[in-house]
Amino acid sequence: MKTQHESIFSSKTLTYFLQLAETMSYTQAAQILGITQPALTQQIKKLENNVGAPLFYSVGKKLHLSDAGYTMLDATHQIYETLNRATDEIQQSTSPDIGEINIGILASIETEVFFDFVSDFYQRHRDIKLTIYALTRKEIWEGLENNQLDLAIMYLPDENIKNWKPYETKKILTENLVFVHQNEKLKKRRRIKLKDTLGRPWVGYPTDFYVNTQLREAYRNENIDSPNFAARFTDPEQLLRFTRRTGNYTALQASFVEANLTEDSDFYTALFEPTISFEMSYVYRKGKGEIPRIANFFQEFDQYLADKDYISRLTDSTTEQ
Repeated sequence: MKTQHESIFSSKTLTYFLQLAETMSYTQAAQILGITQPALTQQIKKLENNVGAPLFYSVGKKLHLSDAGYTMLDATHQIYETLNRATDEIQQSTSPDIGEINIGILASIETEVFFDFVSDFYQRHRDIKLTIYALTRKEIWEGLENNQLDLAIMYLPDENIKNWKPYETKKILTENLVFVHQNEKLKKRRRIKLKDTLGRPWVGYPTDFYVNTQLREAYRNENIDSPNFAARFTDPEQLLRFTRRTGNYTALQASFVEANLTEDSDFYTALFEPTISFEMSYVYRKGKGEIPRIANFFQEFDQYLADKDYISRLTDSTTEQ
């Protein structure tokens, strides 16, 4: 028979508490959780009665965590951390050919080669269930923190992440940013200075996208005004289509250029000078890389890239267009 404490400290109750602590809004938290606001309020009240102190307080219409709330938040994170460690330890003893691998990929990353590899990997390991998600950076970090993702594939460095202690990284490749245009006067250039890219309007990624922040920082470092963006899209295919129709300039990842622009393409490409580059890397919780099926996944993907000579082709593609 469950005691009152076991019922109140259920996973569901702690999930409700964490969601409210993140949003600081009963209305928003209830919507995200898919429950009514009174139901959420009731659960939080039960939790407060059990710990013997208010976890939240209001100043006007703004909700805040109390001292007890901060203590509870820290304790809840420790509980999930303990459960995550236990899960990882159990998984490390499993077979390399059985189980699940959940992978979150930053939505703006070119995935053609990765999905070719996944199809190939499946042919050899049919008892491993692969689930691939295209996610925002925030969704990726939430998935890693909650142990819902085994691996993330994203661009680094990421200055927004302050606590790297629970995580490890593994470099996949260095990704160069490529200037893509249809300007006949610039077609012979294999490298182009940033100041020479301001003659036309641009189309680019949204302002908070990683690629855009790296681009903006490069211009700032050269003491040059950033390009004038006429439009922004989340999908590199959309950027390319807009460029084709308008003649605007854009910047795309070398992996996308290699996968989508052929030698007879009507686009010209050049590397920026100075080079704008970042690392495409795996990010995962410490210990995940020792799980046999994940260690094997790493090894086989590295071998796949080597067999396809992908990294050298990626470098060549930026200078041959």
